[in-house]
Amino acid sequence: MKKVAVLQSNYIPWKGYFDIIKSVDEFIIYDDVQFTKNDWRNRNKIKTHKGVEWLTIPVRHNNLFQKINETKISDKNWTKRHWKTITINYAKSKFIDQYKDVFEELYLGCTDELLTKINFRFIKAINQILQIQTKMTFSSDYELINGKNERLLFLLKQAKADVYVSGPAAKNYIIEKEFKNENIDIQWMDYSNYPIYNQLYPPFEHGVSIIDLIFNEGPDAIKFININRIEA
Repeated sequence: MKKVAVLQSNYIPWKGYFDIIKSVDEFIIYDDVQFTKNDWRNRNKIKTHKGVEWLTIPVRHNNLFQKINETKISDKNWTKRHWKTITINYAKSKFIDQYKDVFEELYLGCTDELLTKINFRFIKAINQILQIQTKMTFSSDYELINGKNERLLFLLKQAKADVYVSGPAAKNYIIEKEFKNENIDIQWMDYSNYPIYNQLYPPFEHGVSIIDLIFNEGPDAIKFININRIEA
């Protein structure tokens, strides 16, 4: 039984994103759909002494129908700014020294202009830190058709999926009977009740980038991502 998930490209995603990656056999980055402004594609949150703060990659938004994999950065100095903000705010975290060299290279060594390549650069490295070995592909690696449900179904059929694992937000638009007609079961992730970990700057906040968990819990970070918490 092959489990597949399909999610859009995100910048240094929260722990739930990596929870779903680890829960499946193939994770498809849905990068040839419309880029949405003020969304997770090019930004995420970290904890700071002033509270939660957004880290945003500056991008060019040329037209309404611009795709994620067409989106380019507009200021190459974003890497230095983000890394400086991270090092200042996580200087007191227990495992910053253990991962500092890895993330410093991820930021300061990043020369990519395309947002999707930047996001994948970080996702791939974080998977290695968390020892996640799920196969990673891009929707652009497959043949695509029009129609929201139709496109997703056609993508899953090409990937030979028996089970589609999805976040709960997709319940608002997925037509489940169409999946059943194609012999693809749907399983819904349950992101509730994640355990609390050691985190700087109370009060505790779950919805921040995975780097917060890594810097504060180090090699034990994966223990705070409860995989396979899935509703049939």
